[in-house]
Amino acid sequence: MAEVRAPGKLYIAGEYAVVEPGQPAVLVAIDRYITVRVVAATDAGHIRSDQYENLPLVWHRLDGDLVIEYEETPYSFVLSAIRVVEEAARALGAPLTLFDLDITSELDDASGRKFGLGSSAAVTVATVRAMAQFYGLQLSEMEMFKLALMASDDVQRSGSGGDIAASFFGGWIAYTSFDRSWLRTQRFDVPVAELIARSWPGLSVRELTPPGGLRLLVGWTGTPASTSRLVGDVQARKGIRGVHYEDFLARSAQCVATLIAAFDEGDAATILVQLSRNRELLNALSEHTGIVIETPKLRRLVEIAESAGAAAKSSGAGGGDCGIVLCDTGTDAARITERWAGAGITALGLSVHQPMRMPR
Repeated sequence: MAEVRAPGKLYIAGEYAVVEPGQPAVLVAIDRYITVRVVAATDAGHIRSDQYENLPLVWHRLDGDLVIEYEETPYSFVLSAIRVVEEAARALGAPLTLFDLDITSELDDASGRKFGLGSSAAVTVATVRAMAQFYGLQLSEMEMFKLALMASDDVQRSGSGGDIAASFFGGWIAYTSFDRSWLRTQRFDVPVAELIARSWPGLSVRELTPPGGLRLLVGWTGTPASTSRLVGDVQARKGIRGVHYEDFLARSAQCVATLIAAFDEGDAATILVQLSRNRELLNALSEHTGIVIETPKLRRLVEIAESAGAAAKSSGAGGGDCGIVLCDTGTDAARITERWAGAGITALGLSVHQPMRMPR
């Protein structure tokens, strides 16, 4: 039996730009989790989730391959994670077997609406870790991380992998994205065990330490948003309507680099300035592309926070979901959340999931 939990995530800065190879972002893992439990099974395997209680998936093996009984399933990220781990298991000589896999999630509300905390990434990470543990695979942290990136990329072609990195390593992280085109070429030519041992162009991840007294507040607008759709729309429009996309990338990289340096130097004031600067860049991108990133509720969330002396912006692709606030201990956080409630914004009361391990 293997049981693993993985935290959700929030983007702090670098959204949209980070889908391009080598572009940086800052993210944080938060203390709400998806848990995956794997136990040996006989006759047939099952995949179940408390999010889809009426949609269990039954599967079998045929000539060693996993075969499912349904053409459509809500478990695409889970199945992709299972397949990449089993590909590695085969390469390492581990025998495959039947198993039941159960998923429980804290990344949505009681009605099943998602908060935009990276449930797809968290379930991918938890499944990769649990399956590697179940099969007893002797893999390094970076090798498992790359399996999770591969599993996610096989399903969501527009993803940057930043959400996987935050969920995998925890805490505050600086992340730069890998070259997805390179990976897809290598997938056809290089055995998986060799591929995850290689250096990946552009990929890096490291821990950041926030200055003492820096606080994170998170507000939920109550409106879910599709990250893949929004990112896809921006990608489709980045070369039209006079969009200076390369300028956006350069300015985002500079902003995030300054933000990362401020973390390294313990400079809270500069962190707040760069958070606001990143908001400005995203709003300019929204104006040029015609894609709504900062909704009226997200704008109100920011205005309330800024009136209290804090810095704030949308998190992730925007279009709804969550907004984030960074502030110091002198900020009246209770007043911010009180005013949010009056504007129909829910304070989520999240804390940072502390990192367990980081790559060497």
